[in-house]
Amino acid sequence: MKTARRFPSYFLVVGLLAALAGASVASQSLRGPPDVRATDANVTRLTTGILGQSQFAHHPLDTELAGKLVDHYLDALDGSHSLFLQSDLVEFSSYRAGLAAAMLAAGDTTAARAIFARYLQRLGQQVAYDDELLRTDRFDFAGHDSYLFDRRRAPRPADLTTARELWRQQLRADYLQEKLTDKPPGEIVTTLTRRHAQQLHTMKGYRDDEILEIYLDALAHVYDPHSDYLGREQLEDLSIAMNLSLFGIGASLDSSEGYCKVHELMPGGPALRSGLLKPGDRIIAVAQAGQPPVDIVNMPLSRAVQLIRGPKGSSVVLSVVSGPEGAAGLPRTVSLVRDEIKLEDQEAKARILDVPAGNGTTLRLGVIDLPSFYAEMGLRAGGTHRSATADVARLLRKLEAEKVRGVVLDVRHNGGGSLEEAISLTGLFIRKGPVVQTRDPSGAIEVGTDDDGRVLYDGPLVLLTSRFSASATEILAGALQDYGRAVVVGDTSTFGKGTVQSIVGLASVMDKAGLPHAYDPGALKVTISKFYRPSGASTQLRGVASDIILPTPTDFADVSESALKNPLPWDVVPATAYERLDRVAPYLAALRQGSSRRVKSERDFAYLAGDVEQMAKNLATKSVSLNEAERRRELTSAKARREAYERDSRTLQGDRPIVYPVTLKNVDMPGLPSAVAAEKGNDPSLRGGEDTGRPVSIGGDVILDESVRILADYVAALSAGHPATRLGAL
Repeated sequence: MKTARRFPSYFLVVGLLAALAGASVASQSLRGPPDVRATDANVTRLTTGILGQSQFAHHPLDTELAGKLVDHYLDALDGSHSLFLQSDLVEFSSYRAGLAAAMLAAGDTTAARAIFARYLQRLGQQVAYDDELLRTDRFDFAGHDSYLFDRRRAPRPADLTTARELWRQQLRADYLQEKLTDKPPGEIVTTLTRRHAQQLHTMKGYRDDEILEIYLDALAHVYDPHSDYLGREQLEDLSIAMNLSLFGIGASLDSSEGYCKVHELMPGGPALRSGLLKPGDRIIAVAQAGQPPVDIVNMPLSRAVQLIRGPKGSSVVLSVVSGPEGAAGLPRTVSLVRDEIKLEDQEAKARILDVPAGNGTTLRLGVIDLPSFYAEMGLRAGGTHRSATADVARLLRKLEAEKVRGVVLDVRHNGGGSLEEAISLTGLFIRKGPVVQTRDPSGAIEVGTDDDGRVLYDGPLVLLTSRFSASATEILAGALQDYGRAVVVGDTSTFGKGTVQSIVGLASVMDKAGLPHAYDPGALKVTISKFYRPSGASTQLRGVASDIILPTPTDFADVSESALKNPLPWDVVPATAYERLDRVAPYLAALRQGSSRRVKSERDFAYLAGDVEQMAKNLATKSVSLNEAERRRELTSAKARREAYERDSRTLQGDRPIVYPVTLKNVDMPGLPSAVAAEKGNDPSLRGGEDTGRPVSIGGDVILDESVRILADYVAALSAGHPATRLGAL
C-alpha cells in the first residue's frame, strides 16, 4: 500500500508574524516576560496570521470576516439569542470596521473583553429576574402557549422588556419540565434558583485566557467548522482521542442552540456501556457526586466540558433531555463513573450469524463492527502492530474459515481516524487502485492508493453507514461505492466531512517567531486540504449517499456537515483511473424492492417510523408546548409506544439469528465460539456478555437486522447468477 500526504510548512507564517511583531515586542522581551494581556495580543496576532495564510481558503482576515467573527462570538456566548439586546448589537457594530486591522497589527482583544463583560451583565439581569419570578409568581400551565427552544435564527430581543418576557417563557419551560417529574413546587424553586446562581458564578470565574479561547475559536469557525483554536485544556482533551474529545464518560460533545449535545458515544466508554445516553441527547445540568447540579444551558462548551470531565473513578450526574419527544421530554438523571477508554474497547469485533432461511435451514453470514480507524504507534512485543486494518484482516480470515457467505461491515458509529488505515482497510476488499484523492490549497492533488495486488475478502459485502459515519469512514464508503464493490446501506448519506486538519502547537511557533508568552497558548487546528473519491467527487458537504436508505432516528439534516456554519463547498476534481467491478448495480433495484417491502410491512419498522415521525415533528416546529395536560398526554403516549414495542420485541426473539461473537481474544481459536445470552436491546458481542455455552437468538437493532437481510438477498441473487432471481426468498 502506498499513500501520499501533503502538509503545509509553517516557516513562512513564522517569518511573517516575526515581522509583524515589530520593535515594540522585541523591546518588551528585553524588559522581561510579558504579562497576560501582552500574551493575549501575541496569541491573537499569531492565530489571525496562521488562519489567513494556512487555512484551505487562504483568505486573510478582512472587514467581512471580522463582521462574521463578531456574530460568531455573540452566538458562542448566547446561542439561544436571548441575552444580548438589539441595542447591544448596535453598540458592538462599531467594532466591525476596524477589527481586522487592529487584530492583525496589534492583536487587539478589546472587543472580546467588552462583549464578554456585557454578556455577564445580561446574564446577571436574567438570573435576578428569574429569582424574582420564582419568589413571587404563580406559574400556570393551562393555556396554549409554547416556547421556541431553537432560536438560532430568531431575532435577539429588542429591549430589556422584550428580553424579560423571553426569559419568563424560558423559566416557565424549565419549571414545567421539573413539574412533570412530580416534584413539589418548593423543590422546583430551590432547584432552579440554585442552578441559575451557579451558572452565573461559573461564568464570572472565567480567566482572561478562557475568554480569549472562546473568541479565537469563533474566529477559526469563521473559516470553516473544523478549524479550531484549542486552549491548553482542550489540547489535553485532543490528545486522548483521534476524533473530537473524550471527557471521562466516553462521549464527544458539541454545542447547538445554547445546549451541550451528545455528538457521539465511544465504544467501551461509560456512556455507551450504561445504555443511558445516545447521540442527540441534550445535557442541561451537571453535578459532581454529592453536590447540587449546575445549569449548563447557554454555557460555553469549553466550560461545560470542564464540569463533565474529571478523574478516573469519580462520579458525575447529568440531567438529560432526550428521546423522540425532544425538548418536550422529561429530564432524566444519568449517573456515570468516569473511566479511561481502553484500546481493546474500541477495537474491531465480529459476529457470525446463523440466519433462519426457511425449511429448517440457515444461512451463515458475518458482521464486523469497526468503531474507528485506529493505529498504535510503534510495535508491540513480538513485532506486532495493532491497527484497524490488521484487526479486521484477522476477523475476516476467521469468518471465511467458518464459511460465512457474506459480510456486513458496520461503520455507523465510526467518526474517522487514520487516513492511512482507511486506505489500507479499503485494500482488503479490492485488488489494487486509488482510494482517495487529496487536494491542497494550491490545487495540487495527491492520490492515496492500495498497490499490494491482493484481495483478502472477495465475497458479498454490505457497508452499513449513518449520519455519524464521517471523515476517513467516508473515504472507505466512497471508494467501495465507486468500485461497485459493496452495497452501501443506511441513512440518506454520511456526515459529509471531507476535509483534513493539521494541529499547530502555538508555543513552539511563538518561540521561533520571538513572540513572548506568559502562559501555554495551546494550539490551532487548521483545515489544510480536501478529500475526493476516485471518481473525483468530494465527500465534503454531501457525504456518501446510501444505495439503500433505511428509516432511522439519525437521518436528519441537522446531523450533518451542511448544518454547521461556514462549511467548505462541495466540488469535483478529475477522476483517476480505477477498476469498476460493477458488483452492485445489476442487483440494486431488486435489493431495494425487497427491503422496501419489509420496511413497509414489519412491526419493528412501524414502531421506528413512529419515533422518526415524532422527531421530525419536533425538529420542524422547534418549539415545546407549555400546556401541562397536553405534555402529560404526549409523555403517556410515548411511554405506551415504548412498552408496546418492548412487548412485541420479546415475542419476536425466536425469529432472530443465532449469534456467535468473535473478538480479537478468541479469533485464533479453532471452531465456532460459544453463542452468548441475549440482552434486551443490546448485542452482547459488543458488551462482552456472559458466555453461556448455548446458542440463543438476540434482537434490538432493527437497522442491523435489515442490513443482514439485505445481505442475505444479495447472497441469494449472486448465487443464482441473475439479478432478478430468488431475491426476497430469505
